[in-house]
Amino acid sequence: MRGLRGLKTGEHPESGRGGGRRAAGGTAAAALAAFGMFMTSCSAGGTGVQDEGSAHADSAKSLPSSSAPAGYKKGTAVNPVLLIKGDPKVSKRVKSDLKPCGNDYPVDTSYGSITGGTSPDVVVNVMSCVDSVGVGTYVYRMSGAKYENVFMAEEPAVVSAIDRGDLVVTKQVWTENDPAEEPSAEEVTTYHWTSGKFVQLHWVRNEYSGPVDGDGLLATEPPDTSRGN
Repeated sequence: MRGLRGLKTGEHPESGRGGGRRAAGGTAAAALAAFGMFMTSCSAGGTGVQDEGSAHADSAKSLPSSSAPAGYKKGTAVNPVLLIKGDPKVSKRVKSDLKPCGNDYPVDTSYGSITGGTSPDVVVNVMSCVDSVGVGTYVYRMSGAKYENVFMAEEPAVVSAIDRGDLVVTKQVWTENDPAEEPSAEEVTTYHWTSGKFVQLHWVRNEYSGPVDGDGLLATEPPDTSRGN
């Protein structure tokens, strides 16, 4: 099955087919590219830091220390499993199926600012153990001294991510004749936090190509002429 696990913060799934499923690889590639550019610049300029003396150290001091919300500190992250199991809005099915896959639970967690609060919001994606396909996605916002569920979607092959301050929800779509491992399309919906709730901002549907026949042409079904415009 086209895997949904791996859609991470910063990935924009509207960029094309399957774009929401390769965030980890894309982030790593971007990091390597940036590192390569840095190494090239050092090589072209000589010996880098040794040539410039203390100038690099002075420049580093002028950089901002962090862009993370003040409420987020390393080591104080939430336990997503306890958050899901203690949430009365989460279905009994998801809770009962949320069990360790080997040594770890099948959950992905992201932190970021999407609701404008003083503490970071938490996005939790719950996957199945067998094929790592999303079965539920949830957004938690700090309210008082505890996290409150402000968004959820529980359906096959759904996953969410934080993208440039908005919530992006990606789900795969099957038609009646699709095999389980080959959905027909992918729907990507972007939500923006407005007046205390998420409001739909964008919606994109990416339809996958069908199987190829012996002549190298896409196999398609004749249009249904019985439906009106």
